[in-house]
Formats: sequence, structure tokens, C-alpha cells
Amino acid sequence: MAEAAAIRHRTVEANGISMHVAESGAEGDPAVVFLHGFPELWYSWRHQMAHLAARGYRCVAPDLRGYGGTAAPPDVASYSAFHVVGDVVALLDALGIQKVFVVGHDWGAIIAWYLCVFRPDRVTALVNTSVAFMRHVFIRAGAAAVKPTDFFHGNYGPTYYICRFQEPGVAEKEFSPANARYLMKQILCNRFTSSAVGGEKPADEEPLPPWLTEEDVGHFASEFERTGFTGPINYYRNMDRNWELAAPWADAKVEVPTRFIVGDGDLTYHYTGIQDYIHKGGFQADVPGLDSVVVIPGAGHFVQQEKADEVSQHIYDFISKF
Repeated sequence: MAEAAAIRHRTVEANGISMHVAESGAEGDPAVVFLHGFPELWYSWRHQMAHLAARGYRCVAPDLRGYGGTAAPPDVASYSAFHVVGDVVALLDALGIQKVFVVGHDWGAIIAWYLCVFRPDRVTALVNTSVAFMRHVFIRAGAAAVKPTDFFHGNYGPTYYICRFQEPGVAEKEFSPANARYLMKQILCNRFTSSAVGGEKPADEEPLPPWLTEEDVGHFASEFERTGFTGPINYYRNMDRNWELAAPWADAKVEVPTRFIVGDGDLTYHYTGIQDYIHKGGFQADVPGLDSVVVIPGAGHFVQQEKADEVSQHIYDFISKF
């Protein structure tokens, strides 16, 4: 893995909230903005920031709203994709960046897809990881369209985590800040299940994989112990709202140049029908700018941390074309 880059931290006022931003590398162009997922932080991109900063890129990694050092509005409706895309655009404006390379993971990938639909003029090229552009989940189109929560309920049942997350207060009982360290270990190591939360924790936990240190876990845990998980969970509570509000873009496609990266062991790569969609034309039809799909063997959901050097090189190889 690349050596740790010198990280600069600051708070930026953008879109009516205070955003914590980590930066490394050069001050000018070209710039790369990294959008993290659930339940993560800017820190998820530490390896990629080091790799690209060493190659002359300005790296910008915010904590998204509700996470870490960024403000967490109390209203559930304040976590729609429109709010978060607005945060990203306002952040670019505040930093004086007109166009940017975008790299996203998990919910950050979802926000990046929306950004490329709503404001493609601000994106030079996109590298998204883990979550493909599933049009029926992102955008309402047609009278027979099925709400995202109904889609997940119908395919995976009422106990699926996206379904459990919908009612305020329920998920918070599972995601207690007091258990943040244990939860982060379970989630990052792809060992999280509903039975892994609540009650006593086992005295002897499984060892961490070689790509994750106790210091890494501690960084995530300390932030979630302080902030709790409600802001992050509120993103899921806006899935139906996003789907409805995005209806005016029902025919929009992702035209910006795109590379998609996913681990072959990622849960999202095993959604019903997703591999046929990704590899047999549907994904390309919705994302005409798709340049390539990279499937990384032996990687789970947190691919940018699990296979840091490989992912960093794929990002660099792609964005260096522009």
C-alpha cells in the first residue's frame, strides 16, 4: 500500500452546513473528490489519497452530512440525494473547483450516480465502486414502477437491513454508539448480521484481516461513538423519497466517462439479476459513458480498503487518460 499522505483538515461552509474535509496533494488541478459509504468516513479513502497525491492530484475527501466532523441535521428528510448532491456541488464551489474526477463507494457511489445525472457539467470522469447504477432503484419511471423499499422487501424479505432501517429508532437499537468498535469490526470484515448486535459480545473475537488494523477500527469507532449512527441510517430512509423526486430524470443516462469496480465477494454483486445487468448490456445502456467494469477477485464490499493498491491503480489508470 502507498505510504500515508500528509492530510490537511479543514471545515468548509457549504449548502447551509459545516463540512469536514480531508485533503492531500497539490492545491490546484486536477482534483479528485472521494465520496464514502455507510458506515464510513473520509478515512476510507486514505490509501487512494496517498496514491493519487503522490501522482500530482489534489485529493478532497469530505465526511458526508451526518458523518464524522460534518453537520448532522435532525430532520430525516434532510438526507435526500438532492441535499447530499447539493453538498458536493457547494463544496466544489467553495474550494474553487469547476470540474472534478469523482470516486464513490456504497452510498457515496449512489450519490455519485445522482451527481452525474443531475450535474454532469461538474464531473470530468467517474470511478464508482460496489453499487451499480440500478435505474429502477434510483429513479421512478412509469406507472408500474416499484418503490425501492418494496423492491428490497419483495426480493429479500422484511428483515433485510434496508427494510429494517426504515422506521426511525428501530435501527438505532441495533446500532448503539456504545458498541461502535465491535460493530465496525463486524461490518468492515463482512461479518455483520442482525444477530451480531445487541446483548453480550464474545470475549474472543476473530482476528482482523491483514488490510485492517486496530488503529483503523479505532478511528472509525471513535467518530461513531461520538456521533451515533442516525445520520448515516437516514440515507436509507430517503430511498423512496429520492426515487420519487428523481422522476423528472427518468430518461436521463450517465454520459460521463465511467469505470466501475466491484469485488467478486461483494453483497451488492450478488443481488438478484445484478450480474446479468452489469455484464449483458443493461448497465451499458443506462451508463453509455461506461468504459470498463473491473471485478476484483477475493474482495468483499470494502474493496478500496481490502485491495487498496489494486483499486488505487485502477483509479489512476482511468483518470490519467483525461
